[in-house]
Amino acid sequence: MPMRTSESSHGNRQRGVGLGLALVSAVAFGGSGVAAKPLIDAGLDPLHVVWLRVAGAAVVMLPLAVRHRGLLRERPALLAGFGLLAVAGVQACYFAAISRIPVGVALLVEYLAPALVLGWVRFVQRRPVTRAAALGVVLAVGGLACVVEVWSGLSFDLLGLLLALGAACCQVGYFVLSDQGGDAGDQAPDPLGVIAYGLLVGAIVLTLVARPWGMDWSVLGGGANMNGTTVAAGYLLVWIVLIATVLAYVTGVLAVRRLSPQVAGVVACLEAVIATVLAWILLGEHLSAPQLVGGAMVLLGAFIAQSSTPAKGSEGPVASAGGDTDKQLSARGSAA
Repeated sequence: MPMRTSESSHGNRQRGVGLGLALVSAVAFGGSGVAAKPLIDAGLDPLHVVWLRVAGAAVVMLPLAVRHRGLLRERPALLAGFGLLAVAGVQACYFAAISRIPVGVALLVEYLAPALVLGWVRFVQRRPVTRAAALGVVLAVGGLACVVEVWSGLSFDLLGLLLALGAACCQVGYFVLSDQGGDAGDQAPDPLGVIAYGLLVGAIVLTLVARPWGMDWSVLGGGANMNGTTVAAGYLLVWIVLIATVLAYVTGVLAVRRLSPQVAGVVACLEAVIATVLAWILLGEHLSAPQLVGGAMVLLGAFIAQSSTPAKGSEGPVASAGGDTDKQLSARGSAA
């Protein structure tokens, strides 16, 4: 009994630490948009902001890339795909989207990714999905309709909406790529190594696309307007690199190692809520009542889809690729 009590107490502590790390990750990720948008409004191109974020984080994570250099030989395709889609694609599309539409709206649209993954599983892989997952998709799509207020004749910025959907599609690529090697056990690639090389690949790709040598570097030495308050652009950049990228990724991975995939996925949904609240407070981006209701529907849909994920290796219908991704990262983390 004492041994069992001790194990239970240790498990509770691990769960508490995991929940704390997951919350830190959600806050860090959610704060990226509110720090980036003032820089964009100050004159930086969205792609230049993305390049600064990814390149800065890649430099910080470089020691981990050196430590896990064996991944270059073992998983080159995975590293390339992760860098192109999960890093460069998602960040470029999202930052370009928030230059045209509110931060909260862009992130809520991005949360259609779980629904898009289910479409991939059902119609491309031709595997059945659960009713709960289908309900989650319906709720998410209905919530998106409220967020963009389709009854207004699609007066919403169409390009901004398409860019946000592009970020969601890139997240689908992340989910699909993350499924590779999930059953490899001790041979599964280390998640921190994948993140480090993903940032390096993303930085290289974005250097070619963004062409930072043409960037107005003087903006970083000045100030940026945040809802009437002038904030040093350099401080915002440090936040984006160290907090919204490095800390967000690392704490997110460590959280998954300590929590069940379902719990980690649910806590991650708080990112959209946090981003919307921060944009409301710091940027003065007020959403209408229908948009708030729609955002809640998107999050509820994601919650239902993720929480209905069957056990890995189950013969049952697939519920959510997001859950599989969390399981896979958990497996990778245990091999770290």
